[in-house]
Amino acid sequence: MSEWRDWTLIVLYLIASVGFVLALKWLTHPTTARRGIRAGEVGMAAAVTGTLIHAQIVDMRWIAIAVLVGSAIGAALAIFMPMTAMPQRIAFSHAFGALAAALVGTAEYLLGRAHLDRFTMAVLGFEMLLGYLTFTGSLVAFGKLQGVLPDRPLVYRGQNFVNLAVLGAGLALVAALTVTPTDERLLIPLIAIGLAFGTMFVLRIGGADMPTVISLLNSFAGLSGAALGFVIANPILIVAGALDGSSGLLLSIFMCRAMNRSFANVLFGGFGQERVTGPVDERPVRATTPEEVAMLLDVAGLVIVVPGYGMAAAQAQHKVRELTELLERRGTEVRFAIHPVAGRMPGHMNVLLAEANVPYDQLVELDDVNPEFERCDVVLVIGANDVVNPAARHDEHSPIYGMPILDVDKARSVVVIKRSMRAGFAGIENELFTLPQTMMLFGDAKQVTGELVHEVTKLPGGVVV
Repeated sequence: MSEWRDWTLIVLYLIASVGFVLALKWLTHPTTARRGIRAGEVGMAAAVTGTLIHAQIVDMRWIAIAVLVGSAIGAALAIFMPMTAMPQRIAFSHAFGALAAALVGTAEYLLGRAHLDRFTMAVLGFEMLLGYLTFTGSLVAFGKLQGVLPDRPLVYRGQNFVNLAVLGAGLALVAALTVTPTDERLLIPLIAIGLAFGTMFVLRIGGADMPTVISLLNSFAGLSGAALGFVIANPILIVAGALDGSSGLLLSIFMCRAMNRSFANVLFGGFGQERVTGPVDERPVRATTPEEVAMLLDVAGLVIVVPGYGMAAAQAQHKVRELTELLERRGTEVRFAIHPVAGRMPGHMNVLLAEANVPYDQLVELDDVNPEFERCDVVLVIGANDVVNPAARHDEHSPIYGMPILDVDKARSVVVIKRSMRAGFAGIENELFTLPQTMMLFGDAKQVTGELVHEVTKLPGGVVV
């Protein structure tokens, strides 16, 4: 029986590992994304099954209760959580995944501290510190994304020194536990410092950097799980944690490159502080109406839509798809320009537009769409701000200088749908709004886009929808 169980466990963990690797590979492209999700599901089912038949599992009652409760919560999140709230849901998942790893690590320490060698204790101490700081850091990220906490960075003089001192104290406690594993008095301070540092770490980061922070927290959660796998000798936890940690880190690097910024600038720069010196609503801009924009769209040969977080917040993606389908029926070419860091998480705009059944071949990445703006008749900027700011190309004093942007200012006409003239997450004025070819259409993105649909249908040759 024992030999059968061991071989079954090896096979299941092998299937799980292959499933996770294939899931990451296939999820990198929309045409294979569904296959990737199924591979991940198969891998996770195999991993869970293998863990449940492990010889160390002696009582299934509490595990069964946890599975039922967790499944109910997961089903509710999947059914009722809107796609526009996906970034904060992911941050929430990171929080409790890291907490689970940290609690298991804490239990492992309390149960086996008398028998832990120094290497194992060092890995376990690092795992607990990383798990607890990822827990609170992810909760703060959730609060910023959900609007419970201010999305501007909370900064003060000497903050980097204070944060590094707290982190240094946590690492010192890990070192002390490594030397004296039986001194359980060090455990509570270690947990407290981990929780405190996670909070302090993310509070100083602004909303503009949330995509990078989310992927970095994902990396932390994975590394915590991998470290725990070494401690409890669980190979699938090592594999899954290493994949999660490395992919999250690589994604963070790619996001920083997309913003032309370094990790140090993201983590310690306080990016997103308000830099507007005057009442921005007094800047000279040209306001427009849905009727005027509809007439402009009526004669356009090429329309490029630039979605941003404002579209997500207003849940306007379905109305946007309705408008673009209407334009296509009238013979207009429509494309969507996707910036790598538009929204609050990597791929945020792609997911929202896919949910609204926008054809994938209409979504064009930054490098491919930028040459098209020069021949574009109308650009519809819906809720985007910093990713279309021309200051990134020429203003060396701008915090977004050097960041690749969408060259919408090169189009013949630009219509910006926005609630107000408030600055974006970078905290700076957008030069695009005051250009002669730019018109501002103020209001909620969903409502305004619906009005555009109505006005376009009233035009000669309009299609009733």
